[in-house]
Amino acid sequence: MFARLFLVFTSVSLLEIFVLVKVGGFLGAWPTVALVVVTALVGSALVRSQGLQLLQQLQERIARGEMPGQQLIEGIMLIITGVLLVTPGFVTDFCGLLLLQPSIRGAIAQLLLANVKFAPHGAMSGGFSQPHSGSPFSSRHVEEDVIEGEFERKDDKK
Repeated sequence: MFARLFLVFTSVSLLEIFVLVKVGGFLGAWPTVALVVVTALVGSALVRSQGLQLLQQLQERIARGEMPGQQLIEGIMLIITGVLLVTPGFVTDFCGLLLLQPSIRGAIAQLLLANVKFAPHGAMSGGFSQPHSGSPFSSRHVEEDVIEGEFERKDDKK
């Protein structure tokens, strides 16, 4: 795992340096630096506005009693997007701008959500599993488990 992370970070860094040198050679040093700063500022503003929209969607889903799984995953992706956009370089900015597109981010979130299974409420299991049938977040929520009735409180007479 460490070797893979090392390889990814090293490759991205080398690619960033290569692209920055090429763009700097074409535009010049100061315009390249200015472009990197502008993309970071614009990207930060866009992440903030989309994050606020996502927070509103999250609150609406919770108010309806629905599991906001996609919104949670998209929120994590927006955090990653913010990091990508603030990181100096054009490759990370390009990846961040791709993740800023709601359609792309939504498709990736749906893909991730389809491959994740949630643990039952209160479960202390080590892995993930399907929600139990009594969970309000379960797609198999069964109303048949509810027993309706009336009760009367009777005091003990001594």
